[in-house]
Amino acid sequence: MSDRVLIVDDSLTVRMDLAEAFQEAGFDVEPCATAAEARAALARDGFGLIVLDVILPDADGVDLLQEFRAAEVPAPIMLLSTEAAVRDRIRGLRTGADEYVGKPYDRNYVVSRARELMRKDHGSPSAPSATVLVIDDSEAVRKHLERAFRDAGYDVLLAASGEEGLRIAANARPAVIIVDGLLPGIDGPAVIRRVRLDAALRKTPCLLLTASEGPGAELEALDAGADAFVRKDDDVAVILARVAAVLRGGSAGAQESAATSVESPKKILAVDDSQTYLQSVAGALRGEGYDVVLAGSGEEALDLLSVQSVECVLLDLIMPGLGGRETCQRIKAVPGLRDLPVIILTAVEDRDAMIEGLAAGADDYIAKSSDFEVLRARVRAQIRRRQFEDENRDFREHALRMEMEAAEARSARKLAETRAALVGELEQKNRELEAFSYSVSHDLRAPLRSIDGFSKMLLEDYAERLDDRGRDHLGRVRNAAQRMGELIDYLLQLSRVGRSEMRRERADLSALAHAVAAELQEQSPHRRVRFAIHKGLFVEADPRLTRVVLENLLGNAWKFTGKSEDPTIEFGALNDDGETVYFVRDNGTGFDMQYAGKLFAPFQRLHSAAEFPGSGIGLATVQRVVGRHGGRVWAEGSVGKGATFFWTLPGARGGDEP
Repeated sequence: MSDRVLIVDDSLTVRMDLAEAFQEAGFDVEPCATAAEARAALARDGFGLIVLDVILPDADGVDLLQEFRAAEVPAPIMLLSTEAAVRDRIRGLRTGADEYVGKPYDRNYVVSRARELMRKDHGSPSAPSATVLVIDDSEAVRKHLERAFRDAGYDVLLAASGEEGLRIAANARPAVIIVDGLLPGIDGPAVIRRVRLDAALRKTPCLLLTASEGPGAELEALDAGADAFVRKDDDVAVILARVAAVLRGGSAGAQESAATSVESPKKILAVDDSQTYLQSVAGALRGEGYDVVLAGSGEEALDLLSVQSVECVLLDLIMPGLGGRETCQRIKAVPGLRDLPVIILTAVEDRDAMIEGLAAGADDYIAKSSDFEVLRARVRAQIRRRQFEDENRDFREHALRMEMEAAEARSARKLAETRAALVGELEQKNRELEAFSYSVSHDLRAPLRSIDGFSKMLLEDYAERLDDRGRDHLGRVRNAAQRMGELIDYLLQLSRVGRSEMRRERADLSALAHAVAAELQEQSPHRRVRFAIHKGLFVEADPRLTRVVLENLLGNAWKFTGKSEDPTIEFGALNDDGETVYFVRDNGTGFDMQYAGKLFAPFQRLHSAAEFPGSGIGLATVQRVVGRHGGRVWAEGSVGKGATFFWTLPGARGGDEP
């Protein structure tokens, strides 16, 4: 790929600053002041990246972006403009910009994000086989080691602080890191620990550089996770030998990792109606290497999130129009944004407001202050938490995929010989799962009974001493305990489905559906839902398990028609090329079909748990039951227009109209 960068900005200061930053990072730069100069440069040569100002003396930057896209210019394009121009940001990203950075910008973020875009667009750039990152606050030490390593054939990167070193490591992925033990800010051992916790960097060899002569220096280095330690007064040949040794040790280094680093460039969305506070937050976070997107209202924030991905949202609680709590609820209601960390900020420390904010889906809640140390720490913690969750999810999915592929390969090679063994192994695992489930349920139910019982005693014995607020809190405790008990029941049910003996007999699905509908009506007598249940639906299946299917599907339909003007639920059957297909149809909330594949995975939700509570495993249980009968299950839906769940049961036949 080309390492050339085209910078288009009419500000001489910006051109010189960005040119210097990219050149220091090893890129070849061509600065242009006008759109005409940019067109001429592109006609002469190719570029790996274009940095484009939105406002130019002879063109509109977004129009120029559209022109480049129409001409199929292959380079990723980064727009640059004043942060206040929210509409320009949205227009630019919708037009096809790969990134949008607001002024004032952090030059380290611009270069780091540029590396990511170029790597993503063209694959990993050609990197030196052995790049050494030296982190030391002494310029003399940095220069001394730089000369020594360059003379030995290494490429060298330099950083004067631990924070700067981590950012460089995340973007450049060096082959080895040498870090001084004593640094301003975070010290050398802390840098190494953060490298070891980072999915993208943890394999990178690290050497701790120390001036200590004490016997504890080596222990400190190894305890921090260093591969080796060197003393500053060692001969430079010793340091070179140490580096060569750890590289020979076979550590792959960060260059082989496809994971995203915690320290890689991150974008934060800050939402507040106070421009003064927004600028203060932006300044504090940009100093940490973040790019900060500013929005003055909840409405602007939602518009930005529709076109701009971010790693964390800072959300003011009280704003005109759409407040922080409502904005948080809308963010968490979008499937693609549900895992996005949201931190609510407020100038008033109010316990009830904090509880409401967290109940709306916020991940953290912080009181506003002129001291931004806590805010920076919380933002970093939330980003790290999300990265670990994504990493664990990817690991589990990879492990499951590998296990399935291995099982398929074994079956293909020796299906006849291993069938009995596989069945026995599966039954053993199911027995272990059921035994484990019963053990865990027993351990969980005991404290739940205590919580529920003591809460009930408090409500009954001390009723005259409790105010409305106290009774409400105790009521919530009891509701949560009872909900936990229901979840335990669902988990036990799911474990039993896979193991219990299945018997096939003639089952009247119409009668079962009527019974389930009657139970739902008894549980919520204040609601009136119109059921349309077809008659004469019989099947050769396990009656107990088929009732589980109807309980989950009719129960979901009941729940998601709660806001319908005329809630209607239909259960029936249709004939599809000689096969009987059963269905449950409702006119409730519905869902977006692009997420239909997630519906039957355990604990996957397409709707807010606060608005539509549930165990998260009902549809997984349905799929397991239908699968045991040799059938299949699928769903169709539309947002706001309801959903239909279809399933087949071999040996079934259709019935009459409702």
